Amino acid sequence: MTFEEYQALKQKIDYHMDRYYNQDAPEISDYEYDQLMLSLKAAEKEHPEWITPDSPSQKIGGTAKREAGVKVTHDVPMLSIEDVFTKEDVSAWVSKVHDLHPDALFSVETKIDGLSMSLRYEQGEDGLLHLVLAETRGDGLIGEDVTANALVIPDVKQTIDLPYAALELRGEVYMSLEDFERYNKEQEEQDKKPAANPRNLAAGTLRQLDPAITRKRGLHMFIFNVQRGPEEILAHHDAALSLLAEKGVPTVWHKNCKTAEEVLATIDEIGDLRETLDYDLDGAVVKIDQTAYRNDFPAGAKYSSGHIAYKYPPEERIVTMDEIQVDVGRTGKLTFTGIFHDSETGKPARLCGTNVSRATLHNQDYIREMKIGIGGEYRLFKSGEIIPKLNGCVKEPEEVFQAPDRCPVCGQPLVREEDTADIRCVNPSCPAQLTRTIAYFCSRDCMNIMALGDTLVDALIQDGYLANFADIYRLKDHREELIGKGILGKEKNTDKVLANIESSKANSPERLLAGLGIRNVGRRTAQQLMRVFPSLPDLAKATGEELTAIPDIGETTAACITAFFANEENQKVCEDLQALGVNMVMPKEENTSNALQGLTIVITGTLPTLGRKEAEELITKNGGKASGSVSKKTSYLVAGEAAGSKLTKAQALGVPVITEEELLAMINGKKKEA
Repeated sequence: MTFEEYQALKQKIDYHMDRYYNQDAPEISDYEYDQLMLSLKAAEKEHPEWITPDSPSQKIGGTAKREAGVKVTHDVPMLSIEDVFTKEDVSAWVSKVHDLHPDALFSVETKIDGLSMSLRYEQGEDGLLHLVLAETRGDGLIGEDVTANALVIPDVKQTIDLPYAALELRGEVYMSLEDFERYNKEQEEQDKKPAANPRNLAAGTLRQLDPAITRKRGLHMFIFNVQRGPEEILAHHDAALSLLAEKGVPTVWHKNCKTAEEVLATIDEIGDLRETLDYDLDGAVVKIDQTAYRNDFPAGAKYSSGHIAYKYPPEERIVTMDEIQVDVGRTGKLTFTGIFHDSETGKPARLCGTNVSRATLHNQDYIREMKIGIGGEYRLFKSGEIIPKLNGCVKEPEEVFQAPDRCPVCGQPLVREEDTADIRCVNPSCPAQLTRTIAYFCSRDCMNIMALGDTLVDALIQDGYLANFADIYRLKDHREELIGKGILGKEKNTDKVLANIESSKANSPERLLAGLGIRNVGRRTAQQLMRVFPSLPDLAKATGEELTAIPDIGETTAACITAFFANEENQKVCEDLQALGVNMVMPKEENTSNALQGLTIVITGTLPTLGRKEAEELITKNGGKASGSVSKKTSYLVAGEAAGSKLTKAQALGVPVITEEELLAMINGKKKEA
């Protein structure tokens, strides 16, 4: 391979890395990608002088991931701001400043509810300032290097057109309410825990290791201070922010004030702004504009000199409960919403500039503890100034609300999950969760029916073609209607989708089992189960005792499986699937063994001959469990080239590290000693 061919290969792999890791839209198979990487590594082995830090062989994914816990000592300490809670305190502080410096001016700014990050810039050969380091606040003196994640935040300028040798800025990283709601909706759809508030989610997103995740979740940043730079930009804070804004740097909302009256009026103005913003505020900051005056007003070792933060008092109203609405989410979980009116006005409660007439009631335990029922009276406030919450019972109702025993949508019995407060409808044919369950059934990790995603599945449900899993295999009977309505596209596309459905009948039963949506039974658990039972009907007859005898199948999972197959509607759907020709019998596989029985094995890096999925299937076929993460329960880590953080964690935990060759030897009967 020539150097020109090597360079072209690097560009090609970078393109496919970006398609896979950053855009979630791969154009080639994993195998094809692996072959490109093998060719690259072979060339680099022959010509090590060609290797540079930006080679695809030297980085993980499409964007280099940062290392966990890399500490950075701040050039300028990132201190907190002293809080005050009354306007009298604000006026007293302004008077104190004016007593010493009568000409002092003040910048009054929005205090974003996020997390602080500083950005260090250095002048490049082009005369521009270039971002060289982004760091979290940490303990105020030492933070964490998060440069890789900062680079994918759109508001973080990578270059600034200012003629300085160096500049350091400090700002607040935050998540918009729209992005926060989108994230929690996705979590709910995937049956995962939602984030508590935008600030916590922003903090976790900035500090996690993969910039692709940061990019996907969406973060923003406002600059609120110049930490270090030449005197011409440091002298006056308000002018510095205005200059940065002229250069395209997003800065906090701010206003320059002369008197205490102007400061208080601006604080009220910011208070009125809160309801119009797509992000949370947790106060207003008052800063002395002339930075030279600030050190005359120290506030202690942990606080910045010359600053105070005014915290708005929480608004609260008394409301009367009118109705408790019970809904079923797309994961089958019951949700409770309280509908109420302001006890004084008889209208929706007015809080933080908005009308509020409903609030989430979380779960039955919360309802019982808060004594929530029709006619009861409760204190209402806005958590984080955006999410309405009840804050105690003022007048108890005649009767505390009790959740129904049956699903309000499909009428099937409800199940309360062990050790949780969640109540669920476990009927996969429940209309409230049908789109999610059928789309999941068709997904790549389950029946792998290409094109049948949420949008098409929802359209087919709305038109009455799908009411359960079995109906997917009856769609061929409606071919002409589907073409006429264009639900699946024109004739060619409709036939393609129907052909995909037909071919999925031959899938291994482990895919079918995973697709049924039984709680706690994903693809790997389904593989384990179907290694023990020769067919799905055999699994359906299994007792809890038989199931818990299988490694890693606990009582909770066993109970979910037996409850699913005991349900008459589920039995009918499974019988229909079998009658429609969907395979339920496991093939008799060759080259399988129990050589890895009881072992949990993790793969990391690029193996010499096996692809990641190929290696995991080999582990499973030979009785082991292929896991995606390293823990104390991990038996072995199989490490290939470019092994990353999993190798570091395995070494820290004392997990044995082996090669692909040693894994194959174990499968062939030559057990490695731990």
